[in-house]
Amino acid sequence: MQHQAIGIFDSGIGGTSIWKEISVALPNENTIYLADSKNAPYGKRSKDDIIALSIKNTEKLLELNCKIIVVACNTATTNAIKVLRSTYDIPFIGIEPAIKPAALHTKTKKVGVLATKGTLSSELFAKTSDVYTNNIEVIEVIGTGLVELIEEGKIDSPEMHTLLTSYIKPMIEKDIDYLVLGCSHYPYLIPILRKILSDKVTIIDSGEAVARQTRVILDANHLLNSSSKTGTHNLYTNGDVHTLKSMLRSNTVAHTVSSLDF
Repeated sequence: MQHQAIGIFDSGIGGTSIWKEISVALPNENTIYLADSKNAPYGKRSKDDIIALSIKNTEKLLELNCKIIVVACNTATTNAIKVLRSTYDIPFIGIEPAIKPAALHTKTKKVGVLATKGTLSSELFAKTSDVYTNNIEVIEVIGTGLVELIEEGKIDSPEMHTLLTSYIKPMIEKDIDYLVLGCSHYPYLIPILRKILSDKVTIIDSGEAVARQTRVILDANHLLNSSSKTGTHNLYTNGDVHTLKSMLRSNTVAHTVSSLDF
């Protein structure tokens, strides 16, 4: 099983931010990425829908012979990973907003969280937030419309700048010093966020932490690829192939992008 691929899925192209970190941190591992763009965004869907879509994606990755699955979607993790772990005999890595480091290091005791409705309303996020945010004000903002614009390739568009500014403004007014990105699509917005926020605000996303945890779980399960060869990386989308290709245009890791119905 060591030579089998790491499976990764997201509600679209945003989870490639997680895939990039994994492909760099684990250069000898093979990966298969599924972008479920035709069903994006998951954040507006019901919990039952999110679970059903997560099962669909998992079944496809198992069909493609993956040895471990990374749920590179905050909404899918917070709503479905418990079901996935109880249903399938394979390790799962999840991703959720990195509220803990923000809460531990904030000086102003004000932390912003930009995420989808599905993540912010989930039981898992509520539990994590309750544990780490005593005496800290958390300004939660639902990033309605951001995923759709990213999926349409409109990251640096006037609409994106206007929408993002409107979401971040109340956080700035509250004097946050940490902004937690609670959606794997959102790291692609960091260049714009840096223009809106002051240098005193630290932006946190979960990519590197997920890559580190993937290595830990692979090692613990004796699944690390022992090959000295560079891994192969196959990315599939059930949406617009050109959008996914353009998102990865500057990526230095060799990969293929294809259309797949799933």
